Amino acid sequence: MKAVMLAQFWKDKRAPFIILLFMAISILLTVIFGDAERIDQTTVAIFSSESEEIEEFWEQRLNESSDIEFVIKDEEEAREGVIHGTSDAAVHVMEDDFLLIASSNKPSIQMIEQEVHQVFLEEAQLQAVAGSGNMDELRTEVQEYMKNPPIEVETKSLEGGAIADYDMGIQLLFGFTLFASMFTIGFKVNGITIDKASGVWNRMILSPVSKTSMYMGHLIYSFLVGFFQILMVLLIYEFLMGYDLGNFLMIVTIAAVFALSMVSVAMLIAGFVKSPEQFYMILPSILPIIPVVSGVYMMPGTITNPVLQFIGDIFPLSHAVEAMVDVTLFQANWNDILLPIVFMLLIGVVAMGIGINMVERRR
Repeated sequence: MKAVMLAQFWKDKRAPFIILLFMAISILLTVIFGDAERIDQTTVAIFSSESEEIEEFWEQRLNESSDIEFVIKDEEEAREGVIHGTSDAAVHVMEDDFLLIASSNKPSIQMIEQEVHQVFLEEAQLQAVAGSGNMDELRTEVQEYMKNPPIEVETKSLEGGAIADYDMGIQLLFGFTLFASMFTIGFKVNGITIDKASGVWNRMILSPVSKTSMYMGHLIYSFLVGFFQILMVLLIYEFLMGYDLGNFLMIVTIAAVFALSMVSVAMLIAGFVKSPEQFYMILPSILPIIPVVSGVYMMPGTITNPVLQFIGDIFPLSHAVEAMVDVTLFQANWNDILLPIVFMLLIGVVAMGIGINMVERRR
């Protein structure tokens, strides 16, 4: 077994580019798409073509009830910022209406539009109630009344604490990291098919190495390479890029179980193919579909079709991402992640048994 593992290691040592490439891809995808979902406080320029009083009025109203910082700027400067990409959006405020100026459709722009629309809607409601009365007095009266409202609604989690905001960027972080490792693991498991096609497998059978050791050497090495890739990427996120992943030991444990289960899934795919070339064609065709049906790219609850949910559940990716997100965002304990881990192990046992049996029957 050690000899088989060392043989695979020396192959990768001479050409480690595939592993490094997929590590870089997982980080790059998270930086591009994950950070786009991590919307922090934004500075938005506002301007008016009517008067400075309107600018000052709406600047005060908008900054009173929003986490976004609205700053008065010259109209030309605000428009230039949007055109050149230095600002996501700018707001042209009028006496009773506004116009959002944007050059793209980022998630932050939707948030800005919602915030501005809510402020203008509340102001219109106050104007309707005040009629010909004094708006400032009515606004002050409403603000004083809302300090001690007759009914307060407070939302808490089942444990009694505050509900954590769902960070889609964290889900994409884990999804891209595990997705990239699936290719690495699959290509390493394909070493069994390559050895069989080249005749190395038959020559090894005649040696003192047992068939079990041959399988274990390939599969354990595939697991170690895939787990190493995931671990390195997670360490980069945690200690170099400043992501707070929560209980890192639990995250690493989930990653190890996922890598083990994915080795079995790759072995199952190897059982259906007859040559390494077929494996290289089928694996890149199947793997990109898995994150889609597993809901990795979407908010939880988006996929409601029971057929798609069942297909997503038979792959370990959905269970691993769910467990990692629960640990990072909701401080899940070992009991909370036990069920996803059991599902991944069950998938691994079934897929490994079927895969090896199919490979041996083809022989």
